[in-house]
Amino acid sequence: MSQFEQQLALLGLVLPEPAAPVAAYVPTVITDGFLHISGQLPFAADGTLIKGRLGDDVDIAQGAAAAERCGLMLIAQMKAALGDLDRVSQIVKLGGFVACTPDFIDQPKVVNGASELMGKVFGESGRHARSAVGVPALPLGACVEVDAIVRIRD
Repeated sequence: MSQFEQQLALLGLVLPEPAAPVAAYVPTVITDGFLHISGQLPFAADGTLIKGRLGDDVDIAQGAAAAERCGLMLIAQMKAALGDLDRVSQIVKLGGFVACTPDFIDQPKVVNGASELMGKVFGESGRHARSAVGVPALPLGACVEVDAIVRIRD
């Protein structure tokens, strides 16, 4: 078990099965020492999609928890693509998309759910650059979507 998988276990977290693409793309691409991970949606532990819009029927705490679930799915995609999470050298960037009302302005607080998870699991290697933007809708009605760029070891 890798050091990062041990950290997941210490946190009481279990990786979900990596989600299959919902359209014409692949979940991950490895190029020039980087793993690019397509946007991941927030699936609850029971496999249901967490839906809604911030500023409407989802509050900041629920949105942050959904973003954390996106982060867990990102880690599941890392494991599937790399075989060993110890190949993760650095979480370089997360891109967070928050389905929200036009007046909602706390996208960074929502996407913190994914960012904080990366820090808890990967420590200093989990510190990353980030975007957090509001959008009117996301695929399948999801409330949050997060993608990632990860530097990897050979």
